[in-house]
Amino acid sequence: MEGIQHRIVKVNGINMHIAEKGQGPVILFLHGFPELWYSWRHQITALASLGYRAVAPDLRGFGDTDAPPDVTSYTCFHVIGDLVGLIDTVAPNDEKVFVVGHDWGAFMAWFLCLFRPDRVKALVNLSVVFNPFGSINNVIEALRAYYGDNYYMCRFQVTRMSISQTIWPSIKIN
Repeated sequence: MEGIQHRIVKVNGINMHIAEKGQGPVILFLHGFPELWYSWRHQITALASLGYRAVAPDLRGFGDTDAPPDVTSYTCFHVIGDLVGLIDTVAPNDEKVFVVGHDWGAFMAWFLCLFRPDRVKALVNLSVVFNPFGSINNVIEALRAYYGDNYYMCRFQVTRMSISQTIWPSIKIN
């Protein structure tokens, strides 16, 4: 991890931690759940040595990036707003960036490409297929049918529902 620089940037009303290395075209790495920028440490070093500027944030609510207390602060629109603010910071002058996403980061990368194709040069996603018209409930049911109730995403839904009904009983979770 030699030479990886860390800093905090202000984006979309929050402080976001980023790890970065290199000079040249920007490659933005988006981590999965429950990971951090650290998941990309080997790719950051390798691609920086090939003439790229590798940037890996801790996404909203993860690691050293702010975690707003309100549950409604975690929509895809908030996360995409964070990413657009980050791109504005690391790739000014409307420069397009390469995006690489994994898991939750891949899910957000799909939305980034849909909402702001003018800022993305190319996309590589790991482990999450594009599902433009399906609901998250369909995805969860498919995962449950294939992997069973103990698969982490299925278990998270139960936990999320239990917590929501206990703490926020008036909020309906789809």
